[in-house]
Amino acid sequence: MKKFLYGIDFGTTNSALSIFDEEKGEIVDSIILPSLIYFPEGRGEDCVIGNEAISAYLDDGMRGRFIKSVKQILSRSSFTETLIGKKRYNAPALVALILRELKSRADKITGQDCRKAVIGRPVFFDDDNMQKDSLAQSRLEKAADIAGFEQVRFQFEPIGAAFAYEKTLLQKKTVLVADLGGGTTDFTCLVLDPENAGKQNRKDKFLGTGGIYIGGDSFDSAFMWEKGTPYFGKNTRYKVAPGKYLTVPKSLFSNICSWDKMNFFNGARIRREIEDYYYFSDNDPKFKNLITLVDENLGYTVFHAIEQTKIALSSLHTSYFTYSKSNIEINELISVEEYEGIINSDLTRISDYLDQFLATNGINAKDIDCLFLTGGTSLVPAIRNLFKSKFPDIPLNSGDNFISVANGLAYSGYLFNNQGNMS
Repeated sequence: MKKFLYGIDFGTTNSALSIFDEEKGEIVDSIILPSLIYFPEGRGEDCVIGNEAISAYLDDGMRGRFIKSVKQILSRSSFTETLIGKKRYNAPALVALILRELKSRADKITGQDCRKAVIGRPVFFDDDNMQKDSLAQSRLEKAADIAGFEQVRFQFEPIGAAFAYEKTLLQKKTVLVADLGGGTTDFTCLVLDPENAGKQNRKDKFLGTGGIYIGGDSFDSAFMWEKGTPYFGKNTRYKVAPGKYLTVPKSLFSNICSWDKMNFFNGARIRREIEDYYYFSDNDPKFKNLITLVDENLGYTVFHAIEQTKIALSSLHTSYFTYSKSNIEINELISVEEYEGIINSDLTRISDYLDQFLATNGINAKDIDCLFLTGGTSLVPAIRNLFKSKFPDIPLNSGDNFISVANGLAYSGYLFNNQGNMS
């Protein structure tokens, strides 16, 4: 019987699994799956994962429970569980649904019940907070166990990307790897050498590893705040006394700018609060859009429209932010310059962190031979321009932005020969 190892990149936006044949020493297949979960209304504990979740959700008139960016709740101690139908789900249980689906699809390809995996994780799940990081790691371990994996090792995602890139090299190089995903931006600087690929101990080749809790979802949240929330009543004024008006608290709208918060933005207290604001705003039509957004569970479709605008602006100078559903109408022209202004704060934080990362690890830009960018957010032109401006004379390379990390994780089977992980 053949022996297989699965390299799993559980991502905020997309997840990927690469199947590694341990006897042949090669990857035989890969799977990409959007990290989406849909629980149809009135169908008990049944759920649909991936692209099928989108289709089922839309076909059902968006009446069920649709969950996106579940990775981001791993480090949130404030999230303990959520009630879906008659069953309560904690963070490991939700994550396990995606891991189990990946495993099921891979097992159909291999014809085996493979229980061995190297699973990727960001350098920091929630910036440099060890308590949150430990919580997220333990939850991810539990999720892997629930999903049916018995032999598990963990590897930093940018290291996985580095090992995938190493397979393409012809000679030794010092490489700065940036893995820019939906939730985090991670960096690793290391010496890659095709002659050392697969060796058990690579610690002496690492010059530095770090990360920051900013990714594509951060850009989408910033866009929603600037361009989306005005259509949902962010500037609405309500009556507090005869002739006296105040603006609805901005904090209310932060809940619709983060998908993981919007997933659980349907409690009775919040519902009463927004109904009161609507009444005292003399039934402001834009605030009515907020009620519609919550009642009809339209969050996914709004953020999908934002994502489509972001994708269009990766190749066009201007694009329309367009949305039309349930009497909510948005049609606003957005330029690349305007978009880059919206995400400028996040770009600055990434830039500042990269400077800090290089300085802390004593890495001189002149000693870097090449850059390797991976992850969906690396396709944003402003991101690529950031790296080009910092390293104008260093080649910028990219691999497959969706399976590079999973491939590198699959090449990390040597971790099973060590007591620890991530080396």
